[in-house]
Amino acid sequence: MSDAAYLHKSSPQPEILLEARGITRRFGGLLAVSDLSFEVRKGEILGLIGPNGAGKSTTFNLLSGFYRLTAGSITFLGEPLESGHPWKAARRGLVRTFQHDSLLKDMTVYDNILIGACQSVRGTAERDARVRETAAIMRLDGLLYETARNLPHGLQRMLSIAIAFAGRPKLLCLDEPLTGLNQTEATEALALIRRLRDEFGITILFVEHNMKAVMSLCDRIVVLNHGRMLATGTPEEVSRNQDVIDAYLGGA
Repeated sequence: MSDAAYLHKSSPQPEILLEARGITRRFGGLLAVSDLSFEVRKGEILGLIGPNGAGKSTTFNLLSGFYRLTAGSITFLGEPLESGHPWKAARRGLVRTFQHDSLLKDMTVYDNILIGACQSVRGTAERDARVRETAAIMRLDGLLYETARNLPHGLQRMLSIAIAFAGRPKLLCLDEPLTGLNQTEATEALALIRRLRDEFGITILFVEHNMKAVMSLCDRIVVLNHGRMLATGTPEEVSRNQDVIDAYLGGA
């Protein structure tokens, strides 16, 4: 077992990597996220779920700096995270993907991953090594010189993750990474995401509508509804919570 996986399983008091306290975002008269507080613990895979319009993407945009906070605060690695500056969050090790593939589709797989590697790796040889290692981990090493737009959808999704992973972030936020994947592709993607945590010690925040995937992958889950916290707990605890069943999971 890797050191990261061992610490994840055995540590009685996991370190808090990110802490959101009372975060709020208004768009004119619309309150998209309201007084939301939760934490992300080092080495865990935390799921963020809820019905459409619950505020999941807005929360991601707040955490990663793409939106400014209306109120509240975000602390990352023990220091305040300045909202509205995504590049600053990325430099500190908080990187995200998007619901739609965030690729430069007219560039090669190699050059797409290189952009992610340039954030944290100096030197041409070191960057080349990082690109090739990342591609091998994401099973893209045989496609390095293929143009990104020519990849099938499933591999484009993996390339999006590869770009974010190339900088070896401390917190990787994945926004619906399984969208459009068939069952085989989704199973392979989940295995890769687990590997990023277990072998590389990367903490993962995960938004996804595939409940089977969420329940099998996540250590804890935060459930949003109408921009507010509805429930939080282990997958088992959340799946048995009547409020969550009524608002999101359904009677089945």
